[in-house]
Amino acid sequence: MSLQYHGFQSISGSLVVLDHVKGAEFDEMARIVLNDGSERTGRVVMLEGEKAVLQVFEGTNGLSLTNTRTSFTGRPLELALSGDMLGRVFTGAGRPLDGLGEVMAEKYADVNGQPLNPVSRQYPRNYIETGISAIDCLMTLIRGQKLPIFSGTGLSHNKLAVQIVQQAKIAKAQNAQFAIVFAAMGIQNDVADYFRRSFEESGVLQNVVMFLNLANDPIVERIITPRCALTAAEYLAYEKNMHILVVMTDMTAYAEALRELSSSKGEIPSRKGYPGYLYSDLASLYERAGIIEGIEGSVTQLPILTMPNDDITNPVPDLTGYITEGQIVLDRGLEQQGIYPPISVLPSLSRLMKDGIGEGYTRADHSAVANQLFASYAQVQDARSLASVIGEEELSDTDRQYLEFGKMFEKCFLAQSFDESRTMEETLELGWTLLSMLPRSALSRLDDKMLDAHYSPDAAKALIEKVVAQNG
Repeated sequence: MSLQYHGFQSISGSLVVLDHVKGAEFDEMARIVLNDGSERTGRVVMLEGEKAVLQVFEGTNGLSLTNTRTSFTGRPLELALSGDMLGRVFTGAGRPLDGLGEVMAEKYADVNGQPLNPVSRQYPRNYIETGISAIDCLMTLIRGQKLPIFSGTGLSHNKLAVQIVQQAKIAKAQNAQFAIVFAAMGIQNDVADYFRRSFEESGVLQNVVMFLNLANDPIVERIITPRCALTAAEYLAYEKNMHILVVMTDMTAYAEALRELSSSKGEIPSRKGYPGYLYSDLASLYERAGIIEGIEGSVTQLPILTMPNDDITNPVPDLTGYITEGQIVLDRGLEQQGIYPPISVLPSLSRLMKDGIGEGYTRADHSAVANQLFASYAQVQDARSLASVIGEEELSDTDRQYLEFGKMFEKCFLAQSFDESRTMEETLELGWTLLSMLPRSALSRLDDKMLDAHYSPDAAKALIEKVVAQNG
């Protein structure tokens, strides 16, 4: 019979304190039984001598210092895993939310995961096609990579997340199994309904495992949500040999829950009130992406986070940038111009892109086209800055060509409709058409062989005429 502890020493918010505890471990789960027979679940979040601090998942309403009996399970929080998880919707703590009953578990796994042996890690190669030109061409998502999206409050990151889930696929690998694990943290009910409805109506839900943590759910569940999602992803990838894309939104809500828990425990705050271990905590999540040598599957992460006040130096995006391999930045100015997706090209990058594109993966000219588009769009910003000082009429012919290129690049390349999925071939050809608006002598990142094969001022002229006709 397990040892039971009667009552609590103190209760503070969602935290309860037990004294004279023997043998408890950090992250261990506990059963809290009330006098009326109802049960709640607790998790050890702090140990200090013989004192154990538990966070209660269901909250502490109705608990008193004397009306409970607490027993420790001797195990951390474990998730029931099965291939049948695909098409299912769960709470942030892994409980079924779709009314289809419990998962028939093939195994149970600790949600904290096991560290990957660095020696067994395989370097990420090949790419995941999102159907979004700006991402596929300029900041390609490589299989096994962690590539965050930095957004701002009110921007269309939820819409972008849905589009990526609906369109993402493994390119040129007909036999490869591909699936999505989607985790939402601290979202409102209408946003949760939007995600579920979008996936159901598009027919992709059967290929998605969803974990939904709502804004009114306990913060301890919010802290566990990405861990449950990544545990499911690791199981499907490394034991079912599937390629898994994990989309997590919003990591800022996760970090704020961590800050609230840290404050409740009385820990000394660091920058902006976040705990001093925020970096290592985020790293424990992000580093669960990767490919293991000898295993066909992979885990790729696409975490989404909102930057408070659009401040990219905020601790959450700042530390995320140190841990991950690049970032995709959304721009409020582009959104206000009606451009979707509002991806800001110049501060965005994918550090692993160079090794997962090109001949054998995408197309031989991919890297050169991406470099030239980056360089040309940087020239557009210089021309716009100059025009704001001396006026557009005083610009040279070349600078005016760059201004026209910039408008067309934003209208035709960056902007695409929500239900439009472009192939890599279509994206690269569109890039060549736009580059053909500029003088051949200005395309210094492209060699003569590539220019002879793809440079076409006539195609550029036809595109301009089409856009002018559409705009009346």
